[in-house]
Amino acid sequence: MKELRTPPGRAGRMKVRHSLDVARRGADLLDQKLRILRARHETLLAAEETARAAWHERLREAETWLRRGLLLAGDEALEAPAPVRPAEIDIVRTSTMGVRHPETARCALPRREPDIPAPANTALIHAEAAYAEAVRAAADHAVARAAAREIGAEVLRTRQRVRALQRHWIPRLERALARADAALEQSEHEDAVRRRWSARTSADRA
Repeated sequence: MKELRTPPGRAGRMKVRHSLDVARRGADLLDQKLRILRARHETLLAAEETARAAWHERLREAETWLRRGLLLAGDEALEAPAPVRPAEIDIVRTSTMGVRHPETARCALPRREPDIPAPANTALIHAEAAYAEAVRAAADHAVARAAAREIGAEVLRTRQRVRALQRHWIPRLERALARADAALEQSEHEDAVRRRWSARTSADRA
């Protein structure tokens, strides 16, 4: 990586000093953001796992009731008309450290129309209700998973930015500032030598 070219003199040094201060403040702020995002990501990963377990549990319950109902009524029971309208899911989004991500899901399931006959037995009625709960649980899991992925992606991006500042940009600025300090010190030393030489010359002539 090429070293930074620093303008000569005090103005150049002040410019580098300012850039270094900005870079350090930026790295500190990004590091704080990274810590917050990591904590949030861990929370969302736990929520995703909980939601996944709940979804699978609701699905197992529904399948259990369905098997019981079919044992009583036969496979023909599934041929009865069912609601044709799909479920409607409304995703509510929120923001964490400027990162937009899903927060909750509002799931509306279609009601059975009056002209559609009820399931053939109680087990199938329970199965219908259990599958409705499984759909809601699946929506909750999808939201938790999407949120964890979006925050996780931001964690990676922020970590890369922090590393770029701390490992590359800030060291380059520090080296540039050191060179500017050395050049300025050398220039001031040369000016002092010239002034002393000029003063002695003037004294000799007098």
